[in-house]
Amino acid sequence: MDEPPAGVVAEEHRDQREALAHLLLRLSERHKADHETYHVARDLVAWCHDHVRELARVGKDYGLDLDPSPAGDTTLMELVREKAGEWLGRRPEPSLLLLADFRHLNRVASGVSLDWELLAQAAQGARRKDLLALAQRCHPDTLRQVRWANARLKDSATQALVS
Repeated sequence: MDEPPAGVVAEEHRDQREALAHLLLRLSERHKADHETYHVARDLVAWCHDHVRELARVGKDYGLDLDPSPAGDTTLMELVREKAGEWLGRRPEPSLLLLADFRHLNRVASGVSLDWELLAQAAQGARRKDLLALAQRCHPDTLRQVRWANARLKDSATQALVS
């Protein structure tokens, strides 16, 4: 059992589950009035959940016991965030909040993308074709998440910053 790939698998799992998926879910709830943001973010969360399941499956080969389920969230907290999203949708400043949220998403998704690169490098070094195939299969999804965040940043920056 090779330790460097195990550490990278665990790190990618944590980042997908607890950082990126959570952030996308929060973004969708916070900006529910922006239908594109809400629906696309929900679709992207599903990709994270797929990645989490795949990483948990592969992690077993390294003696890791990674949770294959999405990070849990209490119903009360979901309700609070949903109501906050509805309230923010009526406020005059949501464009600045949206811009800040997409900046944060871009940074987190870029970090997760870098982790996929490191996982691929570790897989090559350890000669683990299954791990390399996983990185090659999942990394393009994360790159699309980064591109979406970047495009939404460009789309909303002018209005948010000059208004």
